[in-house]
Amino acid sequence: MLTSLIANLVAGCCRSPWRVVTLFVVLASTSGVYVRTNFAITTDSSQLISTKLAWRQRELVMDQAFPQHVDLIIVVIDGATSELADAGAVALADALKARPEHFLFVRQPDASPFFDQNGLLFLSREELTDRVEMLIRAQPLLGTIAADPTLRGLARTLTFIPQAVSAGQANLQDFAHQLGSLSDAFEAVLNGRGPRLSWSEIVNGRALHSRGLRRFIHVKPVLDFGLLEPGSIASDTIRAAAASLKLDREHGVTVRLTGPVPMADDEFATITEGATINSVITVLCVLLLTWLALRSGRIILAVFLNLLVGLSLTAAVGLWMVGALNLISVAFAVLFIGIGIDFGIQFGVRYRAQRNLYRDLKMALHSASQKAGIPLALAAASTAAGFFSFLPTDYRGVSELGLIAGTGMIIAFLTSITLLPALLAILKPKEEKTEVGYPWLVPVDRVLASFRIPILVVTGLAVCAGLPLMRQVGFDFNPLNLRSAKVESVATYLDLLKEPTTAGNNIEILAKTAQEAVNLADRLRGLFEVAGATTLESFVPDAQEEKLRIIGEASRLLGPTLRPVQLRPPPEAAETISALLEASSAFAETRAMEQQAGLASLRMSLLLKRLAEAGTQVRARAEATLLPGLTHLVGKVRTSLAASRVTIDTIPAEIVREWRTEDGRARVEVVPKGDVNDNATLRRFASAVLAVAPEATGAPVLIQQSADTIVLAFVKAGLLAFASITLILALVLRRASDVFYTLLPLVLAGVVTLELCVLLDLKLNFANIIALPLLLGVGVAFKIYYVLAWRAGETSLLASSLTRAVFFSAMTTATAFGSLWLSGHPGTSSMGKLLSLSLATTLVAAVVFQPILMGPPRNPKPKRASKAGTVVR
Repeated sequence: MLTSLIANLVAGCCRSPWRVVTLFVVLASTSGVYVRTNFAITTDSSQLISTKLAWRQRELVMDQAFPQHVDLIIVVIDGATSELADAGAVALADALKARPEHFLFVRQPDASPFFDQNGLLFLSREELTDRVEMLIRAQPLLGTIAADPTLRGLARTLTFIPQAVSAGQANLQDFAHQLGSLSDAFEAVLNGRGPRLSWSEIVNGRALHSRGLRRFIHVKPVLDFGLLEPGSIASDTIRAAAASLKLDREHGVTVRLTGPVPMADDEFATITEGATINSVITVLCVLLLTWLALRSGRIILAVFLNLLVGLSLTAAVGLWMVGALNLISVAFAVLFIGIGIDFGIQFGVRYRAQRNLYRDLKMALHSASQKAGIPLALAAASTAAGFFSFLPTDYRGVSELGLIAGTGMIIAFLTSITLLPALLAILKPKEEKTEVGYPWLVPVDRVLASFRIPILVVTGLAVCAGLPLMRQVGFDFNPLNLRSAKVESVATYLDLLKEPTTAGNNIEILAKTAQEAVNLADRLRGLFEVAGATTLESFVPDAQEEKLRIIGEASRLLGPTLRPVQLRPPPEAAETISALLEASSAFAETRAMEQQAGLASLRMSLLLKRLAEAGTQVRARAEATLLPGLTHLVGKVRTSLAASRVTIDTIPAEIVREWRTEDGRARVEVVPKGDVNDNATLRRFASAVLAVAPEATGAPVLIQQSADTIVLAFVKAGLLAFASITLILALVLRRASDVFYTLLPLVLAGVVTLELCVLLDLKLNFANIIALPLLLGVGVAFKIYYVLAWRAGETSLLASSLTRAVFFSAMTTATAFGSLWLSGHPGTSSMGKLLSLSLATTLVAAVVFQPILMGPPRNPKPKRASKAGTVVR
């Protein structure tokens, strides 16, 4: 009945082709207008998984309690010196605060007056003692500059070094690092360059760790989810502000952006990068393959017009159903083209085969519809079932993709039996002079039939031999590996991962009370997988009595020099020159005392003399570029020696808001131990914390829970797809053996695909796992074509026109999917790889293995002569 219905529908469309085409032109045009006026895409990746899940609820509760931690841009400022980093961070933060239309807030987490004053209290006793001793050694420098913050004061400070060496109180070699840095700075000034001198390194006597040269700004931007890159305006504003402030490598500062917002924006930009040229190449390849399959410009034109109309209708219906596309469902277009063109090629090749038998075009179309109708209908139903199997899952992104793509398969089938025949009736392709199949493969059919049993046995043994590999199928749970490490946001984040203090892979827990948070933190610190746990109470230093005593003694010793009663009056030019020459002479006398360090002393002497003999403008430039950093350092030391007792009540409100809500709930932050970018480490860390605090959230928990949710979604989708496809096949084929012949090659292709993944070191991930359920929907179509041809009595399946249709259909689909392989986005590229691999195994299973499995048809169809006199089946 279905065959008759499809054949009558095709016949009716061929009788009134212009009416059919006009109707579809109106529908396609209306759909195009609807898509253009209603197109929307949300790039908010947080909406890809259902918010009804318990772990998503915990995430949302935490986000609502501390909204300042959500949707951030992290500005990372690295300076050639700590002073340049400080100045750059302050200047940029001030510039951004002046743009409230783009930023909800701007804050510097490492530039708090509270920590400037009380930072020494957070050091251990040994670290504090070392710091105080270092400040005492630097007292001559700091005290002199505090009283005389001029080039004269700097010159007199430098004189203390050779004087101490001459008196036997110091070794010139001990000042090698300081002298080298200062000499480089003086030389830069004399040569008209900007000096890059770190007074912190001078005081410390050693180079600072990279963390000491890095500052952060946390920015919460105003996002526009109507844009493909919602944070792009804010990011561009930050970069423009940095450029206007000359915060670049040339001036000793680099500014990089990372955090959730830039990483999401860069991910979408990476996906779209090169999309145009890839699309052009894909279309050209598909055109070439379609030409090889159909060999008629008119048929190809009809197939592509049919495809475009179907795509327009699917896009309109899809937007109507979901409202807005997401980062995953937007892939429906690639899937529709890759799979939808299969229907056009199948019908086109069947038409060509019948056109070789019938001179009348409409008769050929009618015959083609009788032979292709049921296979196309069954293939469309099975493919749609494969897509619709995603609907009940909690993975909303793929669920919506399944809804749109499944609907698209139904639309593609309907246009292939209505619009496509009408277009062919209008375009009137020429008659086919030769057979459409591959007659030269008849001997291969015979050989395969002769050795059917041995081939089946060898194939079964080979597949079974690879089954142990299935235990090694890996799943990469780290979403960071799906992003391109070449983009700034990801490269910066990977850089931050190298430092435990900036890694960011921490777990957060929201306790009901402050005391509960303290108790929980104490329990978590005892876990092997935990490096530390922080609460608001962690900002109350321990051993304050002893530390305050040490700081107090240092303040009494250094205070008078750091807080001079009166500054020296600005010097005359002659006074500055005299101080420089005095220092130069002192170093000249010292250079002969220590051979090893003598060159450094000589260099300093010569540079000081050159600076004294230089013009007034050069000395003014030296003072303007060298002294501000030193006076800033003196101020920081002075502030740090004014530390006072810290209690919960004295912690500033802006810090309290980071850890407690107004209703008394408290946040606990837990830091992992070990490699924070290792999947196994993060899994163990998350599992250990969840065992103690099931309400925990944060990146490691979210990664693990989302991985479990997504894997479960695909397992459910795969089982549902297999069950629904089996049911459809059972209803239509009505023979258990025929259902078996259809599904066994599909299962075989799936097993071989996973085995090859292990051999090729291709791990499953959140992106490419979609290929496995799709394998059921796409692969079953090829199997159905062969089973139905076999049931119709076809004896030479490889030589038939069906193999031509299946082969080129698979190649065009592989080309569409393979275009994803070329993407610069690792996740998309891995999806293209696995889709292409699964399609290749499916094609081999359908074209080679399935005919061997089925054996001779039950009722071989009789031979008959074609119009050209050749024997056909």
